[in-house]
Amino acid sequence: MKRIGIDVGGTNTDAVLIDGEKVVSAIKFPTTADVMQGVVNAIGHVVSSQAPGTSPIDAVMIGTTHFTNAVVERARLERIAAIRIAMPAGASLPPMIDWPDDLRESVDPLSFMVHGGHEYDGRPLVPLARDEIRDAAMKIRDAGITSVGITALFSPLTAEGELEAAEIVRSVIPDARITLSHTLGRIGLLERENVTLLNAALQGLGRKTIDAFKDALVKAGVNAPFYLTQNDGTVVLADVAAANPVYSFASGPTNSMRGAAFLTGLKEAMVIDVGGTTSDIGCLVGGFPREANNVVEVGGVRTLFRMPDLLPMALGGGTIIDPETRKIGPRSVGYRITEKALVFGGDTLTTTDVAVAAGLVEIGDRDRVKHLDKAMVADLLKRIEAMVEDGVDRMKTSAEGVSLIAVGGGAFLIPEKLKGASEVLRVEHAGVANALGAAMAQVSGEVDQVFSDMSRDKAIAEADRIARERAIEAGADPKSITTLDTEDIPIAYLPGDARRVRVRVVGDIAFMKDQKKQAS
Repeated sequence: MKRIGIDVGGTNTDAVLIDGEKVVSAIKFPTTADVMQGVVNAIGHVVSSQAPGTSPIDAVMIGTTHFTNAVVERARLERIAAIRIAMPAGASLPPMIDWPDDLRESVDPLSFMVHGGHEYDGRPLVPLARDEIRDAAMKIRDAGITSVGITALFSPLTAEGELEAAEIVRSVIPDARITLSHTLGRIGLLERENVTLLNAALQGLGRKTIDAFKDALVKAGVNAPFYLTQNDGTVVLADVAAANPVYSFASGPTNSMRGAAFLTGLKEAMVIDVGGTTSDIGCLVGGFPREANNVVEVGGVRTLFRMPDLLPMALGGGTIIDPETRKIGPRSVGYRITEKALVFGGDTLTTTDVAVAAGLVEIGDRDRVKHLDKAMVADLLKRIEAMVEDGVDRMKTSAEGVSLIAVGGGAFLIPEKLKGASEVLRVEHAGVANALGAAMAQVSGEVDQVFSDMSRDKAIAEADRIARERAIEAGADPKSITTLDTEDIPIAYLPGDARRVRVRVVGDIAFMKDQKKQAS
């Protein structure tokens, strides 16, 4: 099966073409101001590397930072409406109370708090106020808003309030794009509401991004179904991803981690992905990124949903160094490295210049950095080493040494030996590990909810069934699906033998002829 993997980063756009598990072609382009043209160029390069008359491309997998960047930059976000079903208990903290002011202003929310929701034991808090929801829907319609986030108190226990509210809103606004919190987040009301509203604000961009990628594939002459990579290191059909763009927030680093697992064959290791602007350190568990079990901030917003456990560091190939103070970062020249770095004739000292001066890598013109003081270069390399060692130490869960896989375009910055690491691994194609991870990704399905009035075995079986259904909907081959992990926690304070069950399954991509028709 021939697949193209693409990772669109802030500095570089990487692309690979694989046939089975063989890397046919790989390319790294600076990310262009017109992102889609960069994607077209990258695809065109890897496709042209095929011999004439070879079989067509079967699938394209794309990882993008579009959605994270939109939140961080406070740009391209839609105006949203928030409906919280939690009165009278949830009156003290209104929706988006903990959002940064500039982000809240950029989505200009219309918020409503209505009566309803459930108690922690599954009993109704108060009857659902249908008239209040209808009144809210009419005001949302009159304001011209079509993106709505609905959050109900303890909806992961029972989603009936959110589902009924969605029906009422659709009866008033038929073309509304509605995000329901129980499909995304966990028990915590504010964090679950936050990710719901972020998703609502991004759905319009999600649709536009998917359509733009489709056009880019057509321009590149590729007629194949395409997928977007997700936070857990898997992929989902692009049209499904458009409805839940928050699931692609951290797809870049997770792609790199999956690529590292593929290139080394290791399922348990630590990975450092060194890009042009930042580095991310994460852990492989069973060949997939370890998930975060605590609150994760995205653009200053507290969220609690499916995200990888990552430690970002302001260290990349384009990181700016102050030659006077020898301070490294946090600013970076980013994709302008070929204009700004000394080795390319620029006037800014970067970590790449230091690496070239030290003979760690051959990039640009080495003569342009031969004037750098050797003692300063050695000191800066020591500082970089200390930064990485500190990061590895913070991500470790035991005192034992771990295998560290260095990937990314700036992997040359990682020393051969580090305290806390039993070995530092470097592999062929490490510079495009992110695109390889995208190309090799499988499809996942996950469920994390509370079941009651059934035995433990039945609850786990039902969760497994739902997770498999979600994987198939996302594009997995039903015959290939396997259960990756299962967790269940009894909840003593709830009646009916209640337990929280989390099941994650993965499967290979279902390659069907009608998918190619859909792509066209």
